[in-house]
Amino acid sequence: MSNQKIIVTCAITGGIHTPTLSPHLPYTPDQIAEQAIDAANAGAAILHLHARDPENGRPTGDPQVFGKFLPRIKEATDAVINLTTGGSPEMTPEDRLAAALKFSPEMCSLNMGSINFSFHPLAGKIKEWKFDWEKDYIATSDAFIFRNTFRDIERTLELMRDHGTRYEHECYDVGHLYNLAFLVDKGLLKPPFFIQGVFGILGGIGSDPENLVFMKRTADKLFGKDYVWSTLAAGRAQMGMVTQSAMLGGHVRVGLEDSLFISKGQLAVSNAEQVTKIKAILTELGMEIATPAEARAILGLKGKDNVNF
Repeated sequence: MSNQKIIVTCAITGGIHTPTLSPHLPYTPDQIAEQAIDAANAGAAILHLHARDPENGRPTGDPQVFGKFLPRIKEATDAVINLTTGGSPEMTPEDRLAAALKFSPEMCSLNMGSINFSFHPLAGKIKEWKFDWEKDYIATSDAFIFRNTFRDIERTLELMRDHGTRYEHECYDVGHLYNLAFLVDKGLLKPPFFIQGVFGILGGIGSDPENLVFMKRTADKLFGKDYVWSTLAAGRAQMGMVTQSAMLGGHVRVGLEDSLFISKGQLAVSNAEQVTKIKAILTELGMEIATPAEARAILGLKGKDNVNF
């Protein structure tokens, strides 16, 4: 285990889970702001944020919706705000990038390759839906390709070049690490790289401890000491996988974007509940949790005063 402090990221709402799946999933600006602030107060140094249509919870990339909660979160917390550029299956690359271009955050996500990305098995578990868009959105995801071509990635890097924004490089499989290395070799990215290993998405690498070790060893080979590792895992594998990440010297991500549960069969009542749980686990293992200021220093971020919200 490393002696470094552990950065806890909390992904508040995402673009996959829908309101019917959990009554605790935030989707209005007030709910997103409240849960983000509570997660920061519970110990999250980074808040990873998506936006939702406040009328029905449908994912949206509309900067006006982001603008209803970003200033409130910034004012109430010192947490690093990390905006999605992944969005949702329905969004174009332009939709996905709009909020980051407008608000110039300290961080934004950057997915490092195209994959099949499906969550259609969830549709068979629900009999009654809260909103009429949800069932088709989930059921038809078996036809979805999550597009992140080299051209898309390089365009994002070009458009964001003058913003001083750094990236959460989301890697859903080992090939995505090599995609990142290719871009680094081209001189398009500079260290330290914040790599988020993503495990358990249908279409990506599975949530097996051996896979985490393999992914991290590959990152060690490709990037040496020029990167910072973190892990997220979907669904029931969440807590075990992120704990293993910390034990291997990495950081952790939790939140209702990644799992709606706090334990087997029990829905989490908030994002803060998941943050509190992983903080307790890591503290019991003798690890210290990084503050937002310490996370900024580890990741070389520009600071919360240099954003456009």
